[in-house]
Amino acid sequence: MRHVAKFPGFPASGHYRSHYDALTHAIVFQQLAGKAAATIHGRVCALTPGRHFPAAAELLALPDAKLRGAGLSRNKLRAVRDLSARIESGALLLARIARLSDERVIEQLIAVYGIGVWSAQMFLMFRLGRLDVMPIDDLGVREGAKRLDGLAERPTPKALLARAEAWRPLRSVATWILYRVADAEDWTEG
Repeated sequence: MRHVAKFPGFPASGHYRSHYDALTHAIVFQQLAGKAAATIHGRVCALTPGRHFPAAAELLALPDAKLRGAGLSRNKLRAVRDLSARIESGALLLARIARLSDERVIEQLIAVYGIGVWSAQMFLMFRLGRLDVMPIDDLGVREGAKRLDGLAERPTPKALLARAEAWRPLRSVATWILYRVADAEDWTEG
């Protein structure tokens, strides 16, 4: 079952060097168009000799002005600094995070400024390959459920949670399918 995430077409996060890279990427790309976010990410990477996103200790050593000059907003700067500080202090042990329950992973990640439940759920599904995650507040997932079930309105998070009980223990796979249904231009019920 742990290999389902390698199924053709299932989104993978293999291009990140580490959990830290995946999380910093998520923070930098939040609420930005892909091209703008990629430009900012590239500028931050250019601040290190290896042209990779600065490791936690490297990031903490960089002056705010350099990171802001690369394009990080105040909130994103605060978020990547908080993530890095938690890693450096040992408060967040990313090397061990895969051993934690889904609930504990979410709890640990949302303690970081700028990482919410949705980002933690995406990390669970697409970085850790967890198969039973259902992001009930995600509009794309709710839109997919609406279209799949032929509903007039998107289901409420509570209604989607109840509906998703039937999809256990593969709610992450159902989530991916709902994203695809939401994105399909010619989707019709049946």
